[in-house]
Amino acid sequence: MLTEKKKEFIEFMMSANVLRFGNFVTKSGRHTQYFVNTGNYQTGAQLARLGSYYAAQVKEAAGEDFQAMFGPAYKGIPLASACSIALYRDFGMDKPYFFNRKEAKDHGEGGSIVGYQPQDGDKVIIIEDVITAGTAVRETMPILKGCAQVQVPHMFISVDRCEVGKTPGKTAIMEVEEEFGIQVHPIVTVVDIHEYLKASGADPELLKAMEGYMEQYCVL
Repeated sequence: MLTEKKKEFIEFMMSANVLRFGNFVTKSGRHTQYFVNTGNYQTGAQLARLGSYYAAQVKEAAGEDFQAMFGPAYKGIPLASACSIALYRDFGMDKPYFFNRKEAKDHGEGGSIVGYQPQDGDKVIIIEDVITAGTAVRETMPILKGCAQVQVPHMFISVDRCEVGKTPGKTAIMEVEEEFGIQVHPIVTVVDIHEYLKASGADPELLKAMEGYMEQYCVL
């Protein structure tokens, strides 16, 4: 259901040129009519607002029951940073965050993890942008498990594309939840975006193409 808050977030992504419409190819090689690129957030005001959306999701779904948040390189880094600031600013929750380097540092303190150093038994939440095929999650889990014996109960993303993963009839998110026991919490879904476009009188050709894409690749 398209709530006022979801509508507001969709418009916020569009105003920041993060949610765009046209012809794109996803990481999984699918041709899509819409694309989400959180790398297009560019200002302090945008990050402050984005952080608040994520922080509200974290507070609602996880409360304070976690030790740290992880932002996978590269786009997850500013997302986790913004979320940690907003958690403190909006809810008084002072939680550490950390992220990985793509390449391990061979000088100074070395290593591939920057920020909080996870401990055995920690509950870590992941702050990411979008899940399409679940590839990024499968790359992230070995990094986290390589740090310590951590639990990963929750993951927070901007958009759930609701797309089928490796198993017919199951979305990538369903697979992630089954494979790793991670609950994934999107701020909005492709259904919300489609509903928003329909309500706002978007180009009928775009709607038709998007509906065809959803029929082919989405599990709704």
